[in-house]
Amino acid sequence: MQYQVLIVGGGSGGITAAARLRRADPRLSVAVIEPNDKHYYQPFWTLVGGGIVPKEASERPEASVMPRGVTWIRNRVAALEPDRNAVRLATGERVTYEQLIVAPGLQLDWHKVKGLPEALGKDGVCSIYDYRQAERTWEMIRGFQGGQAVFTSPATPVKCGGAPQKIMFLAEETFEQNGVRGRSRVDYYTGGAVIFGVKEIAAALEKVKERKGLDYHYKHDLREVRPQSREAVFCRTTDEGMREVVVKYDLLHVTPPMSAPDFVKESPLALQEGPLKGWMAVDHGTLQSTVYPNVFGLGDVIGTPNAKTGAAIRKQAPTVVENLLAYRRQASLPKTYDGYGSCPLVTGRGKLILAEFNYKNEMTPSFPFDQAKERHDMYLLKRHGLPFLYWNLMLRGLA
Repeated sequence: MQYQVLIVGGGSGGITAAARLRRADPRLSVAVIEPNDKHYYQPFWTLVGGGIVPKEASERPEASVMPRGVTWIRNRVAALEPDRNAVRLATGERVTYEQLIVAPGLQLDWHKVKGLPEALGKDGVCSIYDYRQAERTWEMIRGFQGGQAVFTSPATPVKCGGAPQKIMFLAEETFEQNGVRGRSRVDYYTGGAVIFGVKEIAAALEKVKERKGLDYHYKHDLREVRPQSREAVFCRTTDEGMREVVVKYDLLHVTPPMSAPDFVKESPLALQEGPLKGWMAVDHGTLQSTVYPNVFGLGDVIGTPNAKTGAAIRKQAPTVVENLLAYRRQASLPKTYDGYGSCPLVTGRGKLILAEFNYKNEMTPSFPFDQAKERHDMYLLKRHGLPFLYWNLMLRGLA
């Protein structure tokens, strides 16, 4: 099989890029490799875990979002072979290309936390980072009778980096409404060193933290879950080195470690060293591979210092498509991505802080008001506006 443009991944990045390519040049032969028959609007999973929307609202058939004229290769990728301009499928076949867009998202490394895969979904251990578990998260939050509620975030990059705090905010509010907050402690353990990377947003979240009476513990990376004794084991980074911290829990919400898919890590396209080792090596502005000029990266898989969010993909996709088409014309690459990302931080039902920022962690607001404040209209944007934008405009190459 040979295509002019081959896209690895049929998630938000791959579908948006495919739609934009077809609109720009309907004569192009474009194919998308995607094994799954369902497409998910994952930003809804926080609201599923908070009991605000049903999980089914986040799901549609993959066939319904695949652009017309694009070939859907329903298979898994076994290996990327850029030296041969080829992708090897799990079935052993090879698909060749003139240009490649790598947009498979990232993988959730549940197995890197000892005991977590077996504990998930039972005895108070939950996570919104899975379609099925998001609903189970709400069941556990709603049924919580008090005690120690622990929420975690790993030291790795994660998709929607604000979600671990958002689900905690919604849970704390539910505990208050259910009359169990007074006999509950709510703690946040993060592998990171700050509450948020943008100073204006960090200051706003500090106020939320104080108002809700939350305890934050920085540089704590979850390493093990012991469901029999209901203990979470963290590795804490200190000036003296690493030490083990064991924390009791009655409710444990886990954000798993994340990394680039194995077939990316094992390919020549991956960064070979540094803090982003294993993620795809691209020019931070053009999103062109730093090793293979006919390859571009898009979305969560790329090794760039920006937030891994759907809003970032919405800005990256036009950059990749315009630059790829320019490359095909042997022209200079015209488009530069500035690291834009957006994190709609739900702080409670009906309240949201909309964080928009770039590579430098500078605020890049789209609206003419102070976005470092909780607002009801921004909550409505997340609940209704952004899903409409996603399904009806972004995936169709219109936004």
